Amino acid sequence: MRSLLFALLLTTAGLCHAGVVEDCAADARERARKLLGFHFGSDEDFSIDDKVKLLAPIRNPASPKQKLEVLEVWGFLYKGQYRMHFIYSPSRSTPCLLIGQEIIEFAKL
Repeated sequence: MRSLLFALLLTTAGLCHAGVVEDCAADARERARKLLGFHFGSDEDFSIDDKVKLLAPIRNPASPKQKLEVLEVWGFLYKGQYRMHFIYSPSRSTPCLLIGQEIIEFAKL
């Protein structure tokens, strides 16, 4: 009985984790467009990949028991590729509460 309850709990947690992509994908893509525009100017000709990838959750540094959801979006400008991570706090009242973002150029130096 315990193992059945544990399996059900894991399945439910996985569905909530996966639900972040459906709920916040459009928000992440829009924020990616704004982030590239901030760094390179909004008049630049860049593109944002339609694919949004859900990464493993990370721990909140201020509250280690809380996990934060991470969505990855790629952007392209000229020959450059930019990986962006958008960090969301899971909240029932605000499903796409952005609390962090990072951008890095995908390049060999």
